[in-house]
Amino acid sequence: MDRSQGRTGGIVSDGASAAPATFTGNKALQIEEPLIFEMGQPGRCGVDLPEPPKVKDRLNGLRRTGEIGLPGLSEPQVVQHYTRLSQKNYAIDMGVYPLGSCTMKHNPRINEKVARLPGIGDLHPLQPVSTVQGALALIDALAHWLKTLTGMPAVAMSPAAGAHGEMCGMMAIAAALEAKGERAERKIVLAPESAHGTNPATAAALGFIVKPIPANDRGRVDLAALKAALGPEVAAIMLTNPNTCGLFESEIIEISQAVHEAGAYFYCDGANFNAIVGRVRPGDLGVDCMHINLHKTFSTPHGGGGPGAGPVVLSAALAPYAPYPWIVKNGDTWSVAEDGSTVDGTPLGRLKAFHGQMGMFTRALAYIMSHGADGLKQVAEDAVLSANYVMAALKDVMTPAFEGPCMHEALFDDGFLKDTGVSTLDFAKAMIDEGYHPMTMYFPLVVHGAMLVEPTESQAKEDLDLFIGALRSLAERAKSGTAAEDFKAAPRFAPRRRLDETLAARKPVLRWRPSNSFKQAAE
Repeated sequence: MDRSQGRTGGIVSDGASAAPATFTGNKALQIEEPLIFEMGQPGRCGVDLPEPPKVKDRLNGLRRTGEIGLPGLSEPQVVQHYTRLSQKNYAIDMGVYPLGSCTMKHNPRINEKVARLPGIGDLHPLQPVSTVQGALALIDALAHWLKTLTGMPAVAMSPAAGAHGEMCGMMAIAAALEAKGERAERKIVLAPESAHGTNPATAAALGFIVKPIPANDRGRVDLAALKAALGPEVAAIMLTNPNTCGLFESEIIEISQAVHEAGAYFYCDGANFNAIVGRVRPGDLGVDCMHINLHKTFSTPHGGGGPGAGPVVLSAALAPYAPYPWIVKNGDTWSVAEDGSTVDGTPLGRLKAFHGQMGMFTRALAYIMSHGADGLKQVAEDAVLSANYVMAALKDVMTPAFEGPCMHEALFDDGFLKDTGVSTLDFAKAMIDEGYHPMTMYFPLVVHGAMLVEPTESQAKEDLDLFIGALRSLAERAKSGTAAEDFKAAPRFAPRRRLDETLAARKPVLRWRPSNSFKQAAE
């Protein structure tokens, strides 16, 4: 079917909005869905449960006197309810997911299949070590490739997420300073103003004082300001490369040399390693430690606070302080060195139960092995190519935050919306009507009205072309000066229209009761 069918000037025909309301409240396949509590009926249940036997009350007067409050539904009702809810969510399996920084990209199904293989998907962390020799070999193989790709001699596999990996890396730096008798003196951690918010939070949580470093007019770290801030009281710098503005720190070698000459350590936030994997080894840039978000670079599932993994690669100077547990091979036998075990180093302790997230390790290793060296190099190249394609196609109607090419994400500011009456938030809401999840908005904070787009290497050119066309159409409508009210009313086609995020954050309703009466946060 011609994609322009039913469209006028790239905008979906509005004729349907004038249609009479339906009896059900549904709009074809957009089905109106109440809360599950509103659907429930007393006494209804999806299974037949036997009457519980009478037992002596051991609750010491704390027995519940009222209803438990769970909804009563049949099994089909439950399945239908959650299926309908799932259809209201945008997902990477539905289309272009342009969130910048978060890197929402396709999770290859072969990885999912491997992670579910017998002997991998049914492992238990308390199994005898003799029964998980293959799993330990798999973790070691992934560790080998992470060290190879980063040019670092050691890796801690147990951290549960990127922020946890940051904590691990900074704890290793603190342990190294302690071993040299410098922990009390070196209290300052330098953080560029465009750093991820977890960077200063991690440093502060470990008792360091965070000192911001400004950016230059090219969106990179101001080298002169950095050198001026260095001194005997500085413990480390926490820097992201490519940085949060989607730009490669072109003076990275000079930065690492200056940091090391001052006796400090170089922590690199590896959130954007997907932009350089197979092309640049962070170890060659002078990095002392770097966490790796497996979901961003190696395409393991992402989000929801779920099964994360944030391995941390360490330089020779920090390797002795890698946390327990360590995987050790003696001859043909694998073992796990737990707390107190004799290893070649002085581990900083234990950060997490067991040894990390096996499902994510399996998926990441499958991704690495299926791509190979040439494929991983192409991953980075295609991610950078896609972002620059988006930037080049939109720079005449939107305003790039910085001049020149970008890396893996294209950053725009709200300059093109000046005097239109349309805000960054309005623009984002209008994207929902076009069928897209908005890009990352208002981040990084150093760019006014920021719009951060990361197309990744996953998207086909024709899909990016349609996405670009939608953004061009919105930008042109906004700049026409006649559509401000339309933008402020968007999204018009979403089930709940525009949410009042401020009211929802300040007065959240966390528990449903039949008598709830409150101002709704949605129209």
